[in-house]
Amino acid sequence: MADSRMPFNGESTPTVETKRWRTLLRDLNVRGAESQGPPEDALVALCEEIGNLRAHIKDLTGKLQKAETLADNDALCPVFNRRAFLRELSREISLCHRHKTSLSLLYLDLDHFKQVNDRFGHAVGDQILVDLAGHLTSSVRQSDIVGRLGGDEFAIALPRATYPDACSKATRLMSSIDSALWAGTATNGQGLKIGASCGVVTWNTRDNAERLLKQADADMYKVKVLRRQKGA
Repeated sequence: MADSRMPFNGESTPTVETKRWRTLLRDLNVRGAESQGPPEDALVALCEEIGNLRAHIKDLTGKLQKAETLADNDALCPVFNRRAFLRELSREISLCHRHKTSLSLLYLDLDHFKQVNDRFGHAVGDQILVDLAGHLTSSVRQSDIVGRLGGDEFAIALPRATYPDACSKATRLMSSIDSALWAGTATNGQGLKIGASCGVVTWNTRDNAERLLKQADADMYKVKVLRRQKGA
């Protein structure tokens, strides 16, 4: 009597296990599953299909990750767009609730940026925004979150930063932006002077992401008024 536990015994009459293998391979639509001989070739084909599927999954995963990156990134600058920034800010707020830690937010807006676009063109203005995004990213910690909210407005979330810490960071950022020359590659190496106003707020338990952003925007406007009064 044939041993039904052996899937391939070389006998002309298929064993129970051989029939099961053939049924499985046929259900999976594997090449060679209809063969009446031992299904080793079909099993080889199955392994090949598994390998192809794994490669296809890897390719799709890479494309999905790229699509997610494109969906999160600002269309111009190498930072988060508004939607992605608010999502990340909400996550940080949840962590603050859980771990009872601090969180501060900077809201930065360029001064007289419309005049730059009107006088030098949008290509120069875009280059300033790209350069500024790079400057902000390189000026903060790896754990901080930088996003472009639209136009010439940027925000930076500072996890575990107290209000005094955030104020010091805002002061340093405004000073570095005020003193630098921008868009050198778009202005024959000469560069332009621009200014920036930066609002600062610290999260409390009543704030969600939108509310915190609105408060930071309001504080930024106060700073901008003061800077204009001083001729900045």
